[in-house]
Amino acid sequence: QVRLVESGGGLVQPGSSLKLSCEASGFATSGFSFRNYAIGWFRQTPGKEREGVACISSSDGNTYYPESVKGRFTISRDNAKNAGYLQMNSLKPEDTGVYYCGIDSSATCSWYVKRYDYWGQGTQVAVSA
Repeated sequence: QVRLVESGGGLVQPGSSLKLSCEASGFATSGFSFRNYAIGWFRQTPGKEREGVACISSSDGNTYYPESVKGRFTISRDNAKNAGYLQMNSLKPEDTGVYYCGIDSSATCSWYVKRYDYWGQGTQVAVSA
């Protein structure tokens, strides 16, 4: 069974930086390799739908960001480690939420949450003065 585990969240002040990690395992019986999946980072707050904040495709490595985080967040991946990362700079209070890593076997990026095959448990990010 494929599993994803996020880490790196915490409580920080506005203007601070955090780097989130997403470590994947369990591909031996899946018929796919981690490198074949697109990776998406989404965040969620109470009463709000899960919102995409970053995505990196599989084949060409193209990255995508919504306007709310563009220029502040950077997504990356290390296929040798079955890992994805989200570097978050210049954090704002509105960035607060639970951040989830998802992977999508279609290999191309999407903001549609149902495209993603697997999700981690989430890691809490709180930005407050």
